[in-house]
Amino acid sequence: IITICGSFKFKNEMMKVAEYYSLQGNVVILPNFPIRENYTKEEIQLFGDMHKEKIKLSDSVVIVNVDNYIGLATKTEIDLAKSLNKEIIFYTEIINKL
Repeated sequence: IITICGSFKFKNEMMKVAEYYSLQGNVVILPNFPIRENYTKEEIQLFGDMHKEKIKLSDSVVIVNVDNYIGLATKTEIDLAKSLNKEIIFYTEIINKL
């Protein structure tokens, strides 16, 4: 099980990563992508909390760090994955395989 993490501005790259790992026979979990503009702070927090639960379920995470960009939320997800001894794969390491 692989969870994909990164900034929502990299949605297209996340979808390519999801396809790549799915075609290798992996279960791939994506973030919930916002579909509207007006989420409450509580809803945004819920999305973040649920994404952390996805990381806990995973064997590894793929960090979509286009141009080495990693935002604050993604940094916390990396820290969580490290604390749980999850394999961490960076997009910049696999981009040539996509």
